[in-house]
Amino acid sequence: MPAVAALRESHPDWFIGWAIEPRWSELLQTSADFDRASCGAGRSDRMPLVDQWHQVPAKAWKERPFSPSTLSDINAARRELRMWEYDVCVDMQGSLKSAIVGRMAGARVFAGQAEPRERQARWFYKQRVLTTARHVIEQGCELLGAAVGEKLSPAKVTLPIDSEAEAWCDGLLAQTLAQGEQFAFVAPTAGWGAKQWPAERYGAVAAALGRAGYCTLVNETLGDRTADKVIASSEGYATLVPCSIGQMIALVRRAGVVIAGDTGPLHLAAALQRPVVGLYGPTNPARNGPFGTEARVLRHESSTLDHTRRTETEVGLMQITTDKVVEAALALLLVGQDKVKR
Repeated sequence: MPAVAALRESHPDWFIGWAIEPRWSELLQTSADFDRASCGAGRSDRMPLVDQWHQVPAKAWKERPFSPSTLSDINAARRELRMWEYDVCVDMQGSLKSAIVGRMAGARVFAGQAEPRERQARWFYKQRVLTTARHVIEQGCELLGAAVGEKLSPAKVTLPIDSEAEAWCDGLLAQTLAQGEQFAFVAPTAGWGAKQWPAERYGAVAAALGRAGYCTLVNETLGDRTADKVIASSEGYATLVPCSIGQMIALVRRAGVVIAGDTGPLHLAAALQRPVVGLYGPTNPARNGPFGTEARVLRHESSTLDHTRRTETEVGLMQITTDKVVEAALALLLVGQDKVKR
């Protein structure tokens, strides 16, 4: 997103589309959203990140690969992508799935990394870009910049402001917190087990922060009971908050600190420039760490890089103590308090 934001800043008149899983579409604000928001209220000085997003429910396709409806949906997605006649398509994800979708667009230029995350993806690219930057966000700028023939630097991402989500968030915080009280937002789940710090420890962190005078709100992931374990271990200091992507954006905007592993909410918080405590184990924070925000990243020296989808928490990640996490969170919360006073 910071790479696309840089492209938007450089070329506000270019038409930019994004192929995305429908459940993540709330992260993107389109030109149509801006038109609706500015109707009767003058023009906004902010620019939409994209002009159009294209629904690609690849997860659902994977669950029913041989269904006639899946084939019909894939053909419909292909027709829609080609209808817009894109000149350039860039695979920012580097997976086999995203490469196949990108090739479906039929763009004259289809670029991807020379060494993508899934090596088979490179077979689909017409242009292979060798990236040298260390962090994935900077790599994204290298890749997108090479595809359009110019140099891009990471830009600030504009995330949607949904009036209903904002009102929901204000109501929740009014019921949960004292006026002006800072809170911690915890996202305890991760993409796979090895990256997930134990739920009971998140609960212990919430209890310690509660005793220090801070409330903790815990993100609940649909179909996952990890958040319940956090609540049960928090001594009554944590509150469970089921929320949509839009509601999470509203909550994170107001958080005094966000505590999470290498997962979506952590990077969402970084994009919103909120303070974060990142808990890292088998992934490399130099490559995947929070970018562009005040952060305390914890990773034990015994952790080793391993992207194998293991179910058990990585041994090095287990060495991160609750005391260390509490210490980092309190330091960021106190910095936030000082800024409010000034």
